[in-house]
Amino acid sequence: MVKRRSKKSKSGSHGYGSSKKNRGAGNRGGRGNAGSGKKGQSKKMTDEGVQEMGEHGFSSRQEPQDGINLRDIDQRIQEFIDQGVAEEKEDGYVFHADEAGYDKILGGGKLTREIEIRAESFSDSAREKIEEAGVEPVTIED
Repeated sequence: MVKRRSKKSKSGSHGYGSSKKNRGAGNRGGRGNAGSGKKGQSKKMTDEGVQEMGEHGFSSRQEPQDGINLRDIDQRIQEFIDQGVAEEKEDGYVFHADEAGYDKILGGGKLTREIEIRAESFSDSAREKIEEAGVEPVTIED
């Protein structure tokens, strides 16, 4: 009978030579971190100054501020009235930024109507534009 294919040479040992050499942990110097001392200087990466996974250092304790632009207040004043975070008065509107979930008023856009704005803080440009609209910005304490 004719042999159709032959075994490829040198593929029987899978790179270990004799399969007897590939048994147990003794072949690799122990299990886990064992023998990570002087044997061939084979220490883990963390011993060389590379940090393991996870967070390191510290982060600022300052909480991020949620801001809203004057443009958005001006355009959405009716929506804020419906939500109950703004009210209409005979001489204009009053917007309560803290009740709407905003900490800071930013100076993007401009006010086209008289809206008294009550907030924890204002940017310098927002304060200028509110005063130009003829209203005094009201800073509230938390």
